Amino acid sequence: MLMDISSELIHSLLPVFMVTSLGISVFVVGLIEGAAEATALIVKVFSGALSDYWGKRKPLAVLGYGLGALSKPLFALASTTGLLVTARLMDRVGKGIRGAPRDALVADITPPELRGAAFGLRQSLDTVGAFVGPLLAMGLMLLWANDFRAVFWFATIPAFLCVALLMVGVREPERAAGAVRTNPISRVNLARLSPAYWWVVGIGAVFTLARFSEAFLVLRAQQGGLGLAWTPLVLIGMNVIYAACAYPFGKLADRVQHTTLLAWGLVLLIGADVLLAYSNVGAWFWAGVALWGLHMAMTQGLLATMVADTAPENLRGTGYGFFNLVSGLAMLVASGLAGLLWDQLGASFTFVAGIGFCALALLLLWLRPSGRD
Repeated sequence: MLMDISSELIHSLLPVFMVTSLGISVFVVGLIEGAAEATALIVKVFSGALSDYWGKRKPLAVLGYGLGALSKPLFALASTTGLLVTARLMDRVGKGIRGAPRDALVADITPPELRGAAFGLRQSLDTVGAFVGPLLAMGLMLLWANDFRAVFWFATIPAFLCVALLMVGVREPERAAGAVRTNPISRVNLARLSPAYWWVVGIGAVFTLARFSEAFLVLRAQQGGLGLAWTPLVLIGMNVIYAACAYPFGKLADRVQHTTLLAWGLVLLIGADVLLAYSNVGAWFWAGVALWGLHMAMTQGLLATMVADTAPENLRGTGYGFFNLVSGLAMLVASGLAGLLWDQLGASFTFVAGIGFCALALLLLWLRPSGRD
């Protein structure tokens, strides 16, 4: 939660900062955002595999959160695209290092019948930070007369508090004595990842194509005339709904078929895209933001649960790593395509493309072989 507060303080303002202060085009914003998120997700392959081999998750989490904290002052110092890209990539490398070991640790310590609730709770608490951060950003922008850099400096405080709390307050289960270490990404071990697991990987990638970076929601609001200081309201509104609904949907995932929830999540995202393509102001726009948040709440913890259910226990870090590698490549494509459509054809076409990818994901869900959840 603390790291999310720090990150979202910056990320809720960063797209507008890049466009208005540094003069970066929306297409380049899309490429930067896609590359940053893809970097995080690709790095998770190696950190997840290392956590499986080492049998320890916490040290990698500390390293990842530490890099994230160290990147925050660079945003405040950035006066060129190069330094900003360095800060963004450093932040996302940290996220990549910590992501798969953290998710594997959650799965390791949670009873199987409560995994949906556990990942829903994790998503909910993460998202509390994700709306508190933009709320603080909005208040500080008003207080400090749109001084982006002052707000970015403030964001360093919760980031370093996060690292301190992780180091002194989190413990992990000990690995069984005498456990044999093997290369998690050897051919023999990769063969243990079942077709059901790889199907989850594939459907997760299509979901990512359908749901490009939230930076485009912020830019859509600014296009509609929302003032700079008020643009964090977009992420605040989305994440309040996300945080409130992620845990209930996680508990629901322990009782109902997973593919059913995924399908309903896609229906919600189609609704969001329709509304956001139609309008960038007023009730239609904010209803689209709300549906986007409901979609996130319904699907993100669920996909993490499905990875835990289909990957072997001693390959969970690797399983999360490959899941996020494929999703990361999809994020790079999705954000680049969204920015290109925005620049060349207009903002509405970006969201129309999202509808097309949602339809493809629904088709894949419908075609899934029977007998698999």
